[in-house]
Amino acid sequence: MEKKLKNIFVDGPIEPVFISNSIANHSRKTGIGGHSIFLGQIRADPKEGNKEVVAIDYSTYRDMALEKAHEIREETFNKYDLHCMHIYHSLGKVEKGGISLFVFTSSKHRSPAIQACNELVERIKSELPIWGKEILSDDQTNWKVNT
Repeated sequence: MEKKLKNIFVDGPIEPVFISNSIANHSRKTGIGGHSIFLGQIRADPKEGNKEVVAIDYSTYRDMALEKAHEIREETFNKYDLHCMHIYHSLGKVEKGGISLFVFTSSKHRSPAIQACNELVERIKSELPIWGKEILSDDQTNWKVNT
């Protein structure tokens, strides 16, 4: 039987109402005692020549990224005692100040949720084939380098 890969991608920015609804939906899960949330936001980084980043345009190899995200999810669930885990990453253009990454973990106690969330963010940034093209204030572009 073929495994169904969970879609982690959102077109454009991840809206605050989506994030708040995700959090609110967990209030009915009374076995959860701790959540950890990471929100990645687009910075208006200064660039040479008195320019700044005004947006990032994200692209990916979707099938490859979804397969890798599934692998990361499974390994994280096996490593930490989690109730649930949610990963969402933007594709397309996200303006400065917009949210492009939303990672949300929940567990009976805070420590597994915090540790899993931190590990997920690091693995997403280093292992998923997602690229960001910075759009600058003069309409020039640069490929973003994750640090």
